[in-house]
Order: sequence, then structure tokens, then C-alpha cells
Amino acid sequence: MHRRVRWLLLFVVIGLTPVVGMTFYREAAPGVEMSEAAAEFVDLLDAEQRKTALLSYEDDTDQRVNWHFIPKDHRKGLQIKHMTKEQRAAAHALLKSALSQVGYSKAEQIMEIEALLAEFEGKGRFIRDPERYYFTIFGANFGGRWGLSVEGHHLSLNFVVEDNKVISVTPQFFGANPALVKNENKSGFEVGTRILAKEEQLGFDLVNSLDDAQQKQAVIAEKAPEEIRAAGETQPPKDAPVGIPAGKLTSEQQKVLRELIDEYATAVPAKISAQRLAAMEEAGFDGVHFAWAGATEPGIGHYYRIQGETFLIEFVNTQPDVAGNPANHIHCVWRDMHGDFAIPIE
Repeated sequence: MHRRVRWLLLFVVIGLTPVVGMTFYREAAPGVEMSEAAAEFVDLLDAEQRKTALLSYEDDTDQRVNWHFIPKDHRKGLQIKHMTKEQRAAAHALLKSALSQVGYSKAEQIMEIEALLAEFEGKGRFIRDPERYYFTIFGANFGGRWGLSVEGHHLSLNFVVEDNKVISVTPQFFGANPALVKNENKSGFEVGTRILAKEEQLGFDLVNSLDDAQQKQAVIAEKAPEEIRAAGETQPPKDAPVGIPAGKLTSEQQKVLRELIDEYATAVPAKISAQRLAAMEEAGFDGVHFAWAGATEPGIGHYYRIQGETFLIEFVNTQPDVAGNPANHIHCVWRDMHGDFAIPIE
């Protein structure tokens, strides 16, 4: 029997067999693993660290919804830099429990590429440091409702868990500078590295597949906006969807749109991403809108928006990268149209 077939059969057998190993356990109950990982992280903190890393879920709501991805002099939470080796391992285990393997890889690379920014900028006005990322736990009530924020430059991940079930995973923000590494460097990043490759390339693939009539619907502006909308705001914008609905795309174009949505949805564990996609389907995939602004080729500012009844995706690439290459600096976000941070929109 061919090796690949044997592995596929083995995978099917394993998938049908009750498994208690951690790899499969996370797929079954990500909220349980998050709660356990958070408790282990907290147990390793000393009294002073707990004052920094632990905030009240209810009393510190202003802090809990205070999110942003820009470089800042100060953020809530405990910096990785100020953790011991054991605490850092526990923090990363917590982050892994909250994300899929793909999502964690992106987050890790976004942190690491700060070293390249530090190399190219030198002593600029911002501190560029792969360890300048902050972990905050709201509530520490791991059997009830609690929240998690992992944030720093170009990364803002926010979660709410209740009764060991993940009930909110937004805002989910990833950024990349450079979007495509074009310059030789000493920081270990190969020329050609693209942390958020599919988020950008699939957008180009879709817009460039549209015929003239479809583009008239999809393209909402000749120039891309400078930034995603409602950056740092508690809730997403409630504007009606614009652009072309999925129902007016060909089957091949719909396939590309689904693949693009999947790239955002699957940043979190499989069970949660499946819930995201099921909610989209229940609301009606044909009503999901795709909108584009700006250039349809790399190196010139471009933007897209994907909006359904339950979610909003925005992507923008207009700023130069750290080496000055134009339109090589990505910001992209997934938001919940029913309410971020487990706070319903009224």
C-alpha cells in the first residue's frame, strides 16, 4: 500500500477513536485547554507580577477593551521581557492554546520580526523588541468567565472564556512590516519571507479574476484608505456591506473568496473556526460582500473588505516598510458583527 494512503487511513482510524492526548484534546475543547494553560501561567507568577498581569474582568472593562496594534510606550499586562524562562514557556503555551498552529506561527513571526525593525531603524522613536509583547488575564476565574489579551506592535489578540467555552475571539489583529522581506538583513529573515502571504495574495487573485461588470460593483474607491476602520475602538463599524455579493461571483471566484475567509477564520483552534464558518453559512454565504480599493498589483496601496452578517474582515497595505519599500506594510483584522469582547452590539 502506498505510504500516503496508509497515513490517510491511519488518520481516519485515529479520528474515529477516542483520544485523550493533548493534540486532539485541544481540537475538542479549546476553552478547557485555555483555562488550564492560564492557571498554570498564573501559578508561576510572583506577587508583583500578578499585580501587573491580572486585572478584574468587570472592574477593569476599560482596560479589557483597550486594544491597539500601533507601537506604544506602555501597554496593560506583563511583558515577555519581564518573565523568567519558565514563565515565558507558560505564556507561549497559553497563546498556543488560544490559536491554531497556523495562527500561532503567524503571531510568533510577528513578534520575531521586531528584531528586523530594530536592525533597520536603530535607535528610532519606537522601541523595537521581540520581547515587548504583553499578556493580561482578566478575572482569573478559570471555572467561570475570564478574558485574555496578548498584545504588542502589530499583534492584538483578545479572548473571552466562560464555563470553559471560548465565547469571543475578537478583535483578532495581525500586521506585518515588511509584508514581504525585500532587503538582506542580519536578523535571520530570508529575502522573500511573507508572514501574511495568503491574506494579501488571495485578495489580489480574487480582484484580478473579476470581469469589468463585477469590478464596477466590487471596487469602491480608486485610492486605498490609509488604515482599517475603527482601529482601537471597542466595536466594529456598523456600515452596511459594500462591494459585490458572493452570489454574483462565479463558482471559481467563490472558491477563492472562501479560501481567503478561511485564512482569517482558521487562526484559532479548529472547533472555533468551524463555528465561525458555520455562522457565516447559516447567515447566507451569497450575502457576504467583497469590496476593493486602490491598486490591483503589489507595491501600490491596496485595501479590501469582506463583510457578512456575522463578521467583518479588513485588510490594508498602503504604508512603506521599514526599509522604505512602498506599500509593503500590512494591517488586517477579523471582527465580530454581533459584538467584540463578548459585548453584544445593541
